[in-house]
Amino acid sequence: MTSDTAAGPVGGPAGGPVGGPVGDPVGDGDAPCDRVVLTGFMGTGKSTVGALVAQRLGWDVCDTDEIITERHGPIADIFAAAGEEAFRAHEHEVAAELSERRHVVVNTGGRLMLNHENSRQLGVDDAAVAAGAGATGGTRVFCLTADVEEIVRRLSVSDGGRGRPLLLDLGATPAEQKVGIRSFLRRREIGYGRFEQMPTDGLTPEQVAEEICRRCGF
Repeated sequence: MTSDTAAGPVGGPAGGPVGGPVGDPVGDGDAPCDRVVLTGFMGTGKSTVGALVAQRLGWDVCDTDEIITERHGPIADIFAAAGEEAFRAHEHEVAAELSERRHVVVNTGGRLMLNHENSRQLGVDDAAVAAGAGATGGTRVFCLTADVEEIVRRLSVSDGGRGRPLLLDLGATPAEQKVGIRSFLRRREIGYGRFEQMPTDGLTPEQVAEEICRRCGF
């Protein structure tokens, strides 16, 4: 149902976490941070972790999928009635609106930050990212990652995929879903790899939130 730009083979064994720097980024804590953006594949914990980061910092939290759902209805219904192009237009609109917000944590849909115009709206300096800088002005972007098996496990105990059109296409069994997720991660590797990686395997949401705050200098 959805399409992604093709990329090279997925990094990590058996299609595990992919992408750029892991751990302390260049210039960790040096640049003032007034906006945290979370990206990554579904099931990596963006919504839960984002809420915890916002709570720790006393900031607002905005979830782009939730904003779109409140305005236009369930995401699955948008895809069915108007197609993916309409949903991506809604994402772009929300990114533009959030571009002026400060002291906010933004949880994004799995593909929103793969669009360079959306990421620029949210304060990403592509030149800084290309140079390997962890900080992009006042915005810090973290790509949450998890092993494919862990993603399937988390999704199976959450909402069963309701409202997630991508998951509905992956198959009825965990084995089929793992194959599908690896395929999507392979196509998104370059896009996700632009951002600082935040592994979540073996960590509680509270531990992930604490690490993000630490990396931001809080």
